Amino acid sequence: MEYVAAIDVGGTTMKGGLVARDGTILRRERRPTPRAEGPDRVIAAISAFVSDLCRAGPVAVGLAVPGLVTDTHAVYSAAFGWRDVPVSAFADVDLPVALGHDVRAAGEAELAYGAGGRDVLFVPIGTGIAGAVVLSGSLYGGAAGWAGQIGHIPVRPDGLPCGCGQRGCLAAYASAGAVAARCGETSAEPVVRRVMEGDEAAVAVWAEAVEALALALATYTLLLDPALIVIGGGLSLAGDALLDPLRARLRERLAFRPAPAVRASRLGTNAGLLGAGLLGWRAQEVTGSPHRPGAAPRGCP
Repeated sequence: MEYVAAIDVGGTTMKGGLVARDGTILRRERRPTPRAEGPDRVIAAISAFVSDLCRAGPVAVGLAVPGLVTDTHAVYSAAFGWRDVPVSAFADVDLPVALGHDVRAAGEAELAYGAGGRDVLFVPIGTGIAGAVVLSGSLYGGAAGWAGQIGHIPVRPDGLPCGCGQRGCLAAYASAGAVAARCGETSAEPVVRRVMEGDEAAVAVWAEAVEALALALATYTLLLDPALIVIGGGLSLAGDALLDPLRARLRERLAFRPAPAVRASRLGTNAGLLGAGLLGWRAQEVTGSPHRPGAAPRGCP
């Protein structure tokens, strides 16, 4: 059986593995993302991960990273602080390699293996928040590739500072990283447990996160009228503790029209890995280099 090596780079964890053409994950591995050690250390960790996976004999490599991305370079990432990193720095291997934006790739996997649909917003909520916009059955990148930056919609004018340089962004209130930090925890999972136990401080942070997310999704809904909103990423594992109040607040925000359906990703935390796998298969299918110099950046800072 042929397979590709796939790596989905997140702010906290890198998910890697071997993915068959039909989306079967033949091998799965997680490694910490050494973000606190600086961009060069993150790049080296990704390169080592690629090299290790390639020992298994894949036919190509797919690499999904956050930030602004072209086919040849990781142009910029607020999460990691890198700028203009060539694909060869991540994957110096004698194989076809495709580089893509993490959320866009995960959204493509949702289309292929999970959600389906023609007008969908896929919102993975992890260390940060971004969005994959599907319009009329196709992923939409915008005029310059910047579409989908829902995590940087301002939900609180002059609110909390965000790593992107703005203030009051959705990600500063509703990302898993922000929820955990505001409750003094290292992950969002303890926050969810505290919410279920009725801890007042955790309940207040959680309610503010849900309200901020409902406000951003209502804005998106009024502009683009999606049939479905899919919540992915680590925070989606909270299940009904997140989705039930989110659906209720979204309905209240949309007084004169029905709210779109909101559900958790069917692919769970594998969406990004499967998306990276799709990138790898695309690289394997083309002749020569999969990169197109001068392609417009895609993704979110």
